[in-house]
Amino acid sequence: MAFLVSGTLRVAAQVADAQDSLGRKGKYSVQGPRVALILSSPEVSASAVAVLEGVFQTLGLESCWRREASVRDFLEELTGFREQLVAHGGPLGCILVALVAPSGQLRQPQKLVRELSGCEALWGCPKVFFLLSSAPGADPEPGAFLTSLCELCGRCPHWSLLQLLTEVFFRTAEESSGVIYCPVLRSSLRGALCLGNVEPWQPEPEPSPSAQYDMSGDRAALLLAVIRDRPGAQHDVDALRGLCQALGFETTLRTDPTAQAFQEELVQFQERLDTRRSPVNCALVALMAHGGPQGQLLGADGQEVQPEALVQELSRCRALRGCPKIFLLQACRGRHRDAGMGPTALPWFWRWLWAAPTTPSHADVLQIYADVQGYVAYRDEKGSDFIQMLVEVLRAAPRRDLLELLTEVNRQVCELDVLGPDCDEHRKACLEIRSSLRHRLCLQLPSQC
Repeated sequence: MAFLVSGTLRVAAQVADAQDSLGRKGKYSVQGPRVALILSSPEVSASAVAVLEGVFQTLGLESCWRREASVRDFLEELTGFREQLVAHGGPLGCILVALVAPSGQLRQPQKLVRELSGCEALWGCPKVFFLLSSAPGADPEPGAFLTSLCELCGRCPHWSLLQLLTEVFFRTAEESSGVIYCPVLRSSLRGALCLGNVEPWQPEPEPSPSAQYDMSGDRAALLLAVIRDRPGAQHDVDALRGLCQALGFETTLRTDPTAQAFQEELVQFQERLDTRRSPVNCALVALMAHGGPQGQLLGADGQEVQPEALVQELSRCRALRGCPKIFLLQACRGRHRDAGMGPTALPWFWRWLWAAPTTPSHADVLQIYADVQGYVAYRDEKGSDFIQMLVEVLRAAPRRDLLELLTEVNRQVCELDVLGPDCDEHRKACLEIRSSLRHRLCLQLPSQC
């Protein structure tokens, strides 16, 4: 149930502009051919492949290829698939790729994802990756995830894919007896994506109250920010603290923590929540610091701390069992800089998705259980693109689903052309959203407006 956003600028006076942007938010068109590939290792059972084929058939995809190969040959198979897409010559609506192998064999899935992310034929096209594996020592089987996905694709073709996956995660966790198991999605999508044959601009259905997290109780936020030698970081702190207070979060702020203090503050935060008398419905943790090449955070003392360890610390909190936990990371995740790509060869794209003339090469990707990192997060004396845009969008529409709002944040961040301190050329930035949420999460109730 942890929720993690990582990424790389303006607040109250621009709420009206943000609301207008949300009103015309990007939605992907899938009017072009929708193509799927199932790539499985020889150990994968026929039943798992059959269920996957059933999912893609339910979605009405124009074509679905199936390849069987050893995991070490997956990259070569994807290269061949990419060449087929380039040879197709026309615009594509959507690409779905399922990679199925025994647990532990897909050790570097991001290399496989990257093989298609840079494909010229797929610029601006949503790319969906399902990375499926078995439990240790067991044959890969379809399980509750694929079964629920197949059923919902047929019954709710009008749902956005993120909305549909949230419901699948809920069903998967509910059907796991004794153990809370939930898949994880990672998204850099910049608009709503509906895979069914439904007009993408029609109004989305209103969810029932039972489909949302209960947010009627207390809320708590912990902001840990390294300010020293990070120009503009104080603006991020002020903007985020103001947002948390406006949304009713009891907020604790610590500046310039050492690497050890990052861990200690999370432990103390968890202990305070566990000893509260009143229930807590939601927790938010913001981690802002310099970052290392492997995604680690650097404390004010220059020492490293792994953000995954901080996420796990809060996941053990008894008071937050079954409650949403939001993690915001504003830090570099490597030294790569993205110059962007121009989808000028796709004139149909502009009619459906509001986007800038150039887009990041690693945008428009949705992965269910995968890995993406290695890029610079941009910040200047006014603050970071990510935090400032996040505050602006959430202030404009706090009653809307958080996943939907974060997708809109990513769209707006992707549209920015950033002049980095390292050169005179424009760069692009893109967010990564990780979610194992099992319900819609709206940070403000109607009665609070």
